[in-house]
Amino acid sequence: MLARMVLTCLFALAAWPALAQAFPDRPIRIIVPVGPGGGTDIFARKLVELIGGSLGQPIIVENRPGGSGTIGTQAVIDARPDGHTLGFVWNTPITAAPHTLGARYQLDSYTPVMRVGYSPFALCARPDFPASNLQEMVARIRANPGQYTWGNEGMGGVMHLGVERVWRRLGLELTAVPFQGAGQTLPAFLGGHITFYGGSLTGAVPALRAGTAKCLMLTTPEGSSEAPGSQGLSTLGLADMAITIWWGLIAPRNVPSDRLERLTTAFSQAARQAEFASLMQQQAAMIQIETGDAFARSIRAEYEALGEVARQLNLLR
Repeated sequence: MLARMVLTCLFALAAWPALAQAFPDRPIRIIVPVGPGGGTDIFARKLVELIGGSLGQPIIVENRPGGSGTIGTQAVIDARPDGHTLGFVWNTPITAAPHTLGARYQLDSYTPVMRVGYSPFALCARPDFPASNLQEMVARIRANPGQYTWGNEGMGGVMHLGVERVWRRLGLELTAVPFQGAGQTLPAFLGGHITFYGGSLTGAVPALRAGTAKCLMLTTPEGSSEAPGSQGLSTLGLADMAITIWWGLIAPRNVPSDRLERLTTAFSQAARQAEFASLMQQQAAMIQIETGDAFARSIRAEYEALGEVARQLNLLR
């Protein structure tokens, strides 16, 4: 009897590592803190498609819009830290919202997993707007102070902070109109409710291809071949004010390191597939994969820079 008990214990101990590594053991949930239709949602769903069944469990994408991304991001942070809930976010909820939108979380409230890429922000006008380049656009706005409106992905967001800084440097007066991502901003622009579309260049691609918009200003130093006629901030002598939208994966704090490693490997492999790179190019975005500590350092640098801008604009909350 004693020998049988010893053998039973030995078998149980031998099986323990396999049981402990049985992750994931149920479907993984990816929270996207914006509605369907914009670049954040598109990229998240493509990554999930490319991962397929490699993790051994289904991956469910859940859109949780609101609060310029803070509602969905908070849901990720509040989730059990077991690796079964992740967030696919753009930068506003994590580098701007803690300064300006009263978010309840800070830099150390989550774990950065991986950045996949970035795109310029764009200011786009309808084809009949009386300007054919960035300098003419600036001159037109200056001659008509307060007359024009521009949509953005949320007051106190990355684009709002970055572009308001440009307007102030140039002495321009426009009215900012906040939306919850390009999925809302673009229809409002196409419907004539705002003068300028403001958001990721990715979000403007459908209108550019349909000929219903011309993007005159990008927030990178240079223009982009994806937006013919566009010009970057270096045209205005403001290359130092460049800012982009980027996308990445975050997890709750304290997810076990072995689980994070498995998730990072799976998502990195998906992001490095030619099919994902092709999608990003189609959406006027650029691949830039960054993981772990390197990604965390990039987040911290942007967080601190945007905090300074928020202080200058008196937007701290």
